[in-house]
Amino acid sequence: MPRYTAADITVIIPTIGREDVLLNTIRACLEEPEPPCSVIVVDQSKEHEPETVRQLEEWQQLGRVTVLTPDIASQPAAMNVGTVAAESRLLLFLDDDVEPVPGFVAAHATAHNDPSVWCVIGQIIQPWQQPEQITRPESGKGLRRDLDFAFHSCVECQVFNGMSGHMSVKRDRCLQAGGFDENFCGAAYRFDTEFSRRINSCGGTVRFQPRASLKHLRAARGGTRRTGNHLASADPIHGVGDYYFAIVCGRGWDRIRYIVHRMVREICTRFHLKRPWYIPVKLLGEFRAAAWALRLAMQGPRLVRGAPNSVGHIDDIGKKRLLGER
Repeated sequence: MPRYTAADITVIIPTIGREDVLLNTIRACLEEPEPPCSVIVVDQSKEHEPETVRQLEEWQQLGRVTVLTPDIASQPAAMNVGTVAAESRLLLFLDDDVEPVPGFVAAHATAHNDPSVWCVIGQIIQPWQQPEQITRPESGKGLRRDLDFAFHSCVECQVFNGMSGHMSVKRDRCLQAGGFDENFCGAAYRFDTEFSRRINSCGGTVRFQPRASLKHLRAARGGTRRTGNHLASADPIHGVGDYYFAIVCGRGWDRIRYIVHRMVREICTRFHLKRPWYIPVKLLGEFRAAAWALRLAMQGPRLVRGAPNSVGHIDDIGKKRLLGER
């Protein structure tokens, strides 16, 4: 059985529109007591401030960081680009606005020494949270299983949800499962949950490991979040990911209940109680999102381009397409 160390890990950081906070995230990885073998930044930004450009170029010249600049604006697509470009046995995906606790890279590597574990989710502390001893609730099944999981918990356990901002995978198993589904667009809501469910359906387990910990800064600038008030919008981009998740991962009445519950929940808010004229606007957006999700599901998932020739190997044509011809 292989024994993994931090030297088996490539850190992959998708980024868009971030400056100082991105540099600090990269610096924290490079200064780890047991550093990763490499750091790949998948940069989807249109431009950067001069200091960001200078520092990234310096790290590249020193061979400490690789910067890829595909013409995309998608978290799942960026993660697929990093997955194909990396050559290490383990991949660690990070948000571009985090403060890791020293030793987090080694903690991910150690967790992968269990052969049944294909994916590890580290502890994530949001700005309003503190680490807590929270036992995983046994309630919930089907689509709703672990959707309310507390990722700031200090209790290690198996989990049926995911958080792409602090997630590591065995590269060969990730490719075996098809990578990340690029049908999730915009902020790509639920794409990491769908990936975790797919890992389970392929025979692997997802492990929550709080010894690998970081603080999520939720930087105000940059990222893939949408602007504007989604409660007053008919734009389907706000809901398409959730409906797509329900359609591809759900079955029977569980799927129907999930979809209906979302539609009702989205209009049963204080905002709509005070402004009922926005209810038909929001419902229109939800119906459009559900229809869009159904079309995407009928077309099939958009996984890593270029079918694996064997577990963990992508042919040259597939690699070329993923890295350049999007």
